[in-house]
Amino acid sequence: MTTVLVTVLCCFAAIFFLVKHLEHTAVFFPGKVISTTPAHAGLSYEDLSITTSDGIKINTWLVKAPVGNASTIIFAHGNAGTMSERVMKIKFFHDLGFNVLIFDYRGYGKSQGRPTEGGVYKDAQAVYDYLQTRTDIDRSRIIAYGASLGGVVAIDLASKRKVAGLVVESSITSAYDMARRLYPSLPSWMMSVKFDSLFKVGKITVPKLFLHSRQDEVVPFSMGHKLYEAAAQPKSFIEISGGHNDGVFITDPSVREEFRKFLMNYSFL
Repeated sequence: MTTVLVTVLCCFAAIFFLVKHLEHTAVFFPGKVISTTPAHAGLSYEDLSITTSDGIKINTWLVKAPVGNASTIIFAHGNAGTMSERVMKIKFFHDLGFNVLIFDYRGYGKSQGRPTEGGVYKDAQAVYDYLQTRTDIDRSRIIAYGASLGGVVAIDLASKRKVAGLVVESSITSAYDMARRLYPSLPSWMMSVKFDSLFKVGKITVPKLFLHSRQDEVVPFSMGHKLYEAAAQPKSFIEISGGHNDGVFITDPSVREEFRKFLMNYSFL
């Protein structure tokens, strides 16, 4: 009996540590190289360091709109690379007339620390709180935007801070749901990372827009639509095309027009 018990405990411990290893390595893929800046797209920007509530300094870029009294997008990017891979989307939002504040999560790019679930939430909150100190920003017109992992971060931010709107692109319902999809034989209940957007999104009452592609090979379309269905009104859904990393709506004229209509409908433009 003792031998059986020890064997069972050893197997349990091995599975536990495997889950913890996969949990961290499959969630965050921090890049370290800043290969491009908004200047490469002809945009003036402020290169800022913002301190979070737990003392971590994160690197951010603020690109101001060409006109005053603009809405501001807080841009939470996906789980791989750095904000330097998102310059063309920054330009897209800027050309629409938005201020854009994009940030690298802790452990990404020039930001200090190591990424964790609670940590990336604190990073977004620090960015929002910083904007509240700026007299050149309309603090009543801040929109949380997130793609993939960034959608999780944007939803959490919208559940904890007073944003004017929320845009979620190609994001998940929860870490548990993704784990069951990627590793169906492993006990997902052992995970400490939750990313429970499905629970949070129903409590957010500001205007919301969800975008997802049926061709998304990483996060299934059904997840994005399930988030939309769970969300409180007012809400909209736009179906985009392409894979997870190339399904961006900025290259499709018809989708861009639908996106513009959503923004105008709620006076974000």
